[in-house]
Amino acid sequence: MQKPVGHRGLSSVLRTLMCATGLCVAMAGPDATSAFALSAGSNVIALSELKTIPGDAPSDDSSEPQTETAPTQLPLPDPLINKAQPKDEPAAETGDKQDDTPDGPVEISNDISKLPAPVSRMRELMIEAARTGDISRLTPLLGKGPTQTQVGGSDAGDNPAETLKGLSGDPDGIEIMAILIDVLSTGYAHIGAGTPEEMYVWPYFSEKALNTLTPPEKVDLLRLVTAGDYLGMQEFGNYNFYRTGITPDGQWKFFVAGD
Repeated sequence: MQKPVGHRGLSSVLRTLMCATGLCVAMAGPDATSAFALSAGSNVIALSELKTIPGDAPSDDSSEPQTETAPTQLPLPDPLINKAQPKDEPAAETGDKQDDTPDGPVEISNDISKLPAPVSRMRELMIEAARTGDISRLTPLLGKGPTQTQVGGSDAGDNPAETLKGLSGDPDGIEIMAILIDVLSTGYAHIGAGTPEEMYVWPYFSEKALNTLTPPEKVDLLRLVTAGDYLGMQEFGNYNFYRTGITPDGQWKFFVAGD
């Protein structure tokens, strides 16, 4: 027959249960039972208010508000923009070399295709006539009266071809025709654009200061003159050998030497 638990036995049992659940309290005397009941009741309420531990089954209490954490928004990168070249900025254009002179800008070019058609045609006729070795073939190109070509730096009279022949180092004018071909074989300078003095001039370096010539330009110059001539030009200050000019409408304007 099981013996009834006495007062002290009950207190001992309660103390053991409290220590096993981590709720040990100091109890003594006949109030031990009521102290445990109060302490145990308080802990029951506290345990019921604990939130669900991750991994446990979710609570069935639908009345309890659920707190949701908004996902972290990462900043979007800036749009890709090509800052090196603005979209609406036109590409740089390339063209013939521009040189500024006291008389205005001068366009230097080796591109014969850019010449106006009348200028290009006159240049071709001059070269073709000079290549024949017959200086009289230049006569139709030299003009007459107000349109007569200036040659030799002086009044050529009514027969500029004969004046040119007299300037040649040989009696037939072969040398002067060879010089004309060489001059027209260089690049040209376009001067006085948009003015009554507009002209296409050969050689191009006749419109440049000699101290500004690049090494390749000096090579072009020395195809027409000797190194000694070049030194003399440097003392003189500018190019002073033969040069020729054609107007935009195709008139052979001059073929002269000097400054």
